[in-house]
Amino acid sequence: MDQKTSYPNSDATPSSTGAVAFAWLFVGVPLAWGVSQTFIKALALFQ
Repeated sequence: MDQKTSYPNSDATPSSTGAVAFAWLFVGVPLAWGVSQTFIKALALFQ
């Protein structure tokens, strides 16, 4: 049972840390803003 697993993109290079950080910021900042706005508006329902 000595099978070699073949991945479709096995020659891919690792991502740079800066690109990964930028991608997380690109998604995370609007997400955090949206969650905070939802929380603020939800608080208004209980006043």
